[in-house]
Amino acid sequence: MQAHVTPFFHASTSTWSYLVRDPASGHAAVIDVPLDFDPVSGELGHASAAAILEAASRDGARVRWILETHAHADHLSAAAWLKERTGAPTAIGAGIVQVQEAFRRKLGLDEDEPYLDAGAFDRLLRDDDELPLGELAIRVIATPGHTPDSVSYLVGDAVFVGDTLFSPAAGSARCDFPGGDARALFRSVWRIYGLPATRMFLAHDYPPAGSEPRAEVPLAEQRADNRHIREGVGEADFVAMRQRRDAGLQPPRLLWPALQVNIRGGRLPPPDADGRRYLKLPLQLREP
Repeated sequence: MQAHVTPFFHASTSTWSYLVRDPASGHAAVIDVPLDFDPVSGELGHASAAAILEAASRDGARVRWILETHAHADHLSAAAWLKERTGAPTAIGAGIVQVQEAFRRKLGLDEDEPYLDAGAFDRLLRDDDELPLGELAIRVIATPGHTPDSVSYLVGDAVFVGDTLFSPAAGSARCDFPGGDARALFRSVWRIYGLPATRMFLAHDYPPAGSEPRAEVPLAEQRADNRHIREGVGEADFVAMRQRRDAGLQPPRLLWPALQVNIRGGRLPPPDADGRRYLKLPLQLREP
């Protein structure tokens, strides 16, 4: 039985989110759902996440899982907001504890603060774990490389790959974040290429000018045509390309706001004595 997949595009962050439903039972999972965030005003909203819940309600779907493919650096997660409204557990790859530690240190966060450890999520996922989804199962595939917590989700013939791959024209994920590893990414991609899946769903797409972003790509098309990693591209060549490319990349626009929320499982930083919440921005002094 195939899962029914409904994609949602968040234009301001080029994020694809998914409502994945078992047609027989109506049990559903949501994957990589963003908050709405204006970095200029600091305003947060939940309209995009609410639209997914409204779609679930129209379809008669009951959300049983709130899944993250990894702690994204380019959008803020709505996981905690969704958990409050559905009661569904949140889950992410077990490598999140490494990501939490790296960014806790970079941001100078209090190591005793709640939700800066494994307790930020209801379940930490390991390779080949299975999550029930009605008459279907969600198989967890560890796919590190972009980040150490990156996982993909295989549901029937559909695989949700997070940032590991973009569309064939856009290529592959960067590997210069803490714990990133281009060799690991190469091996993760080839593991995905060998899965019993025909449909690949992306977390982001950054298409060339004049092209529309793609949520779904046939797995066979990626394997044949991905500009970075395809049939005939060896590991050494891929690693050399990835390292050259990563050396010239700028940090994502929402890197610091996103990671502060996402390593806490979608929760905001704790309030100060006056009830206000703040995001930190580490400064770097440029040499003259």
